[in-house]
This record gives sequence, C-alpha cells and structure tokens, in this order.
Amino acid sequence: MVSSVKMILALTVLATAACTGYAIRCYECDSVIDSKCGKDFKPDSVLISDCSPIQPSTTSSILKFKRSDPKPVIHATGCMKRTLEKPGNPHIVRSCYFGNISNTKVGCQYNPNNKLSKFMNCAICTEDKCNGSSSLAPIAESSSSCCRLLLTRASFSTA
Repeated sequence: MVSSVKMILALTVLATAACTGYAIRCYECDSVIDSKCGKDFKPDSVLISDCSPIQPSTTSSILKFKRSDPKPVIHATGCMKRTLEKPGNPHIVRSCYFGNISNTKVGCQYNPNNKLSKFMNCAICTEDKCNGSSSLAPIAESSSSCCRLLLTRASFSTA
C-alpha cells in the first residue's frame, strides 16, 4: 500500500515537472538592431529564445497592475511577429507572445502615439520557432486585416 502511494506521488511530481518545464521557443530580434531579423529573415540559433524565463516589460500596463504590485508570472502562449513601416523600409520585431491567442487585440496592441512608425500587421503562432519568415504567411494576412480594422475604429473613436 505504501509503495503504491509513493509510486503515484513520484509519477505526479514527474508529470508536473515535465509539464511546467516546457516553454515555447521563439525568435527574438529587432530588424533595426539586427538585419538578419528583417524581411529576408535568416534563421540563427542565437536568435532563439526560451520564453519561460522572460517577463514582458509591458505586462503590468496591459493588465492594469499598479506599479507597486509585483509583476505577475505570465507564461508565453506563442510567438509574435510585428511589422511596422518606417520611412523607407519595414521594421520587424519577432518575440515571445504573452497574451490570449484567440484575442490578440491587447497582445498585438501598438502604441498609437508613435508617429515615426506605421503599424502594418501582427501575426501570432503557437509552434516552436514559428515566427520565422514564411511560417506566418497564412496567419499574417488575416491578423493584419483584423488589426487594421481595429486600429481604424480606434482612430475614429478618439477623434
């Protein structure tokens, strides 16, 4: 009886460790800093990031936490590729995504006060290293349309 309880306990601990130990891996880079991250993406193992230890800097503002509150622990739910247009060329940012996959409005939100860049699209995916160049093509088109519609509505509602 005692040995079966120990066995169940050991399996539970092992299963818990296995489930919590996995985190999605995404490319993390900015085309302004690294040209390999741009439109003609060149995959590089240096750009791959394990998203588990990363806390997004905007998490507290997105979730409306007070500055005095400790940052919540939020696990990455996917990978993101955000495309902005700066005069002359696209600005591409690839990163871990810390939001609801089915509602990307908040997670893909771009600062509308930034007058130097124009938001083009934001694509989210849920597989390891899926925010490379061609892997997001089907998703990017639909999410781009949705994001543009939302941003257009937001622009008219504030005017």
